[in-house]
Amino acid sequence: MKTTPVKRAFKYRFHPTDAQAAELSRTFGCVRKVYNLALAARTQAWTRQERVNYNATSAMLTAWKKTEELAYLNEVSSVPLQQALRHLQTAFTNFFGRRAKYPRFKSRKKSRKSAEYTTSAFRFRDGKLTLAKMAEPLDIVWSRPLPEKASPSTVTVSQDAAGRWYVSLLCEDPSVQPLPAAGAAVGVDVGLDHLLTLSSGEKVCNPRCERRDRARLAKAQRQLARKAAGDGANRRKARHKAARVYARIADRRRDNLHKLTTRLVRENQTIVIEDLTVRNMVKNKRLARAVSDAAWAGFRSMLEYKARWYGREVIAVDRWFPSSRLCSACGALQDKMPLSVREWTCDCGTTHDRDVNAAKNILAAGLAVSVCGAGVRPQRSTPGGQSATKQKPLRRKP
Repeated sequence: MKTTPVKRAFKYRFHPTDAQAAELSRTFGCVRKVYNLALAARTQAWTRQERVNYNATSAMLTAWKKTEELAYLNEVSSVPLQQALRHLQTAFTNFFGRRAKYPRFKSRKKSRKSAEYTTSAFRFRDGKLTLAKMAEPLDIVWSRPLPEKASPSTVTVSQDAAGRWYVSLLCEDPSVQPLPAAGAAVGVDVGLDHLLTLSSGEKVCNPRCERRDRARLAKAQRQLARKAAGDGANRRKARHKAARVYARIADRRRDNLHKLTTRLVRENQTIVIEDLTVRNMVKNKRLARAVSDAAWAGFRSMLEYKARWYGREVIAVDRWFPSSRLCSACGALQDKMPLSVREWTCDCGTTHDRDVNAAKNILAAGLAVSVCGAGVRPQRSTPGGQSATKQKPLRRKP
């Protein structure tokens, strides 16, 4: 069976020259300005009950460039500016489709610094990438090879808060093919003491990346807090130092999640998880820090797109499914199960480890969901907002 080639982004560090860094910084600022101007124009039009689409904002951009106040927009490549308008159009499409909130204005200090170039604004030859308005190619650290005969369709340049420069090349990767069918299925219960507990009984330890660097992070934050407010050089240095600690934490966490999700996808045909609402769980002040450090949402996101790549199936069971209170041996349901209880014995005589028992029940419920035809996101795909594992019938209005 012929499969559709997977488009994959390959991200690399690079070290720009002073001239390249200045050009990219100007481009980031212009991209942010155009995005905010277009968002303001569309918001004002919406209050007047008028529709403004991408074509209208593109015409506005042409007019802005002719004004004296915004003439500096002509100094950078026009392609990243047009791409910013396309990104805004996508944001509005997701908003009207109820998949995202209303678009927000980009901040000079908080928003991600990035610019996207299409094929008309860069040249990639013999492993050298040259962007528009630049005379020299970027000094890229090729940490891994691109696919053979790769031809990038878009190039995204970004700079993180720690001052590191990255370039991301989007191209087709023919090496991503469905894996041979595997008969194994696994249930996954996420937690804080152990990051993952599998239905096989295996427990994956939680690396607690943030806790390992908490003292270093606290010191950097104290030094930043002592600096005078504003854009002074000392404050910039202190902010940069704190950002490097945050980047170190995020890099370790991301690397660990990539290894775990790749292993689960390679070893199992079906992977069953819980449909947790992490954004609500982090509202708990006692658990917010630990839940954020565990990165359950990132784990699920990686698992889902890798499963699509390699022909695996990910099933999410309802978040209200009583996986911890249900005996995986006889099916008896316990009335209460406080978090402090880590082991318990059922009336049938079976002694359960709380997390392993939950993972086994999640697996059984997920296989039932698969039979009933529910999808990866049961709350969003099932009429009435209930998944196939939620057995309470919907009440009809009289």
